[in-house]
Amino acid sequence: MTHHGETIPLIDLKEVSNEMLNQKIREASEKWGCFRLVNHGIPVELMSEMKKTVGDFFDRPYEVKLQNTNVLQGHGYKSPDEINPFHESLGFYDMASCEAINTFCDQLNASADQRETMIKYAKAINDLAKDLARRLAESYSVNTDIFKGWPMVYQINKYNLKPETGSNMRLHTNSGFLTILQDDENVGGLEAMNNSSGTFFPINPMPNTLVVNLGEMATIWSNGRLCSVKHKVQCKEAKFRISISSFLLGPVDANLEAPDEFVDAEHLSTSLSAKKNYIILEGQGSVVMAKFSSL
Repeated sequence: MTHHGETIPLIDLKEVSNEMLNQKIREASEKWGCFRLVNHGIPVELMSEMKKTVGDFFDRPYEVKLQNTNVLQGHGYKSPDEINPFHESLGFYDMASCEAINTFCDQLNASADQRETMIKYAKAINDLAKDLARRLAESYSVNTDIFKGWPMVYQINKYNLKPETGSNMRLHTNSGFLTILQDDENVGGLEAMNNSSGTFFPINPMPNTLVVNLGEMATIWSNGRLCSVKHKVQCKEAKFRISISSFLLGPVDANLEAPDEFVDAEHLSTSLSAKKNYIILEGQGSVVMAKFSSL
């Protein structure tokens, strides 16, 4: 059931002091697992150019899109298939790597202007993601240096929404630490689940804003304090819908353990081993393997 009266928290990154801002981000992350950012520092012009570039990439011939292969399994080109017949995506691993960005642009025959847009956007989003993670750590008074080497995955999505898609697409959580989403400004459909009630609420389009979702790694790192939000895309109208997703993953080839400050009688210790193809979640005697490809 969808409750249209619920809206995710709106956080203005320039409105309040650092301490109050950090607390707002923490409260939204614990209760909702998602929030919307305004005054986020990403220029409106850059967001607009990025959307135009993404649309152009999806208009490339199928043979060109197939050239988008990637070192991380599952993060090159995904064409519509039997499981997701109305969805395709392009992407690459490591937004902080100029080499990775240039390879992606080479694969899709990007113009010089499109390449410049990609480089500027990747840097701006990577910096924002690290800043949000740092603010969360500061709100708990724990080490903020842990996030510095964490990579990000860039993934762009095109949904060919039609009435025959039905009312639901796949419900899921993201497996990384957090996701920054530049959603389609004109076509809605994204919904998230209230973890307390189990009801769904729409995340409606709002121009020039970004949506942040917390993922499974955030839950592990915080020993269950941060909420990994479940979400899905619904077909609201028969249109194309494009979104730009940037995933902050976790440590590369290292264990992620909850800081001592998060371990108490109510929150037992958990750990996570992050590898390039899989996340291995370990805790309370169970091991769950999940690909970095949940959208």
